[in-house]
Amino acid sequence: MKEKKRVIVFLRWLPLIAINIFVLFPIYWAVNTSFKGEGEILGKPITYLPKVPIISNFVEAWKNVGFDKYFVNSLKVSFISVIFIVVVAIMVGYALTRYKFKGKGVFMGLLLAVQFIPAAVLLVPLFNTFKTMHLVGSHLALIVVNVTFQLPFCCILMKGFIEGVPIALEEAAMIDGCSRMQGIVRVVIPMLVPGIITVAAFALIGCWNEFLFAMMFLNDPDMYTVPIGLKMMQGEYGVHYGAMASGAIIAMIIPVALFAYLQKYLVTGLSAGAVKG
Repeated sequence: MKEKKRVIVFLRWLPLIAINIFVLFPIYWAVNTSFKGEGEILGKPITYLPKVPIISNFVEAWKNVGFDKYFVNSLKVSFISVIFIVVVAIMVGYALTRYKFKGKGVFMGLLLAVQFIPAAVLLVPLFNTFKTMHLVGSHLALIVVNVTFQLPFCCILMKGFIEGVPIALEEAAMIDGCSRMQGIVRVVIPMLVPGIITVAAFALIGCWNEFLFAMMFLNDPDMYTVPIGLKMMQGEYGVHYGAMASGAIIAMIIPVALFAYLQKYLVTGLSAGAVKG
């Protein structure tokens, strides 16, 4: 009987183990490659751990290739975009939750529908629009695109979190003399902190990983973001696998650190957004 239970437990865990190996092995291989010399990377037999670990690949990617600039540019674009996304998502989510108005269902349907539009379809119209506005080659164009494409999902997500905040608390605050705006600031937003962090984290990942529009709208190497920097390493600098792997590790620093630090808030936020009273 015990053997049967062990087999059942093993069969339950087997898909999870296989998925984790499939997901984590490329990350392990990038870390492994980043600490190897070029001769060891291209040599045979393949080594699964560096014989003599080196950090020169990180130095080359950061200083010589320009990842110091790319990293700062990505931080600038991503954080400015996230601030706008979170503020607008709170306002839209609050309006959808607390107010009744004509066309509310249609508006919600449109928010969901735009998620199915491929970004590439809007590439040429957006490029022509930004060219007319003289925004091509600036970070502002990328910020506008990030906010536009991340907002629908974030608004829907924020609506779920706000629905979990009892309206009776706002009404009590207004009875005590608060205006509606004061009630939002003093009552709703403090209770939305896990939800705000969850929305901000998802928005930041989307903005940080943006490649297609950044590739089209940014034409100055000093303005490149991290995804474009990785792409450029394949051409201008040749295929230096060690430096490229190091660049990939640098690109993962913000997402990994963010989710590691905010993990408890993300779990609380997602749970709060999933339960409606």
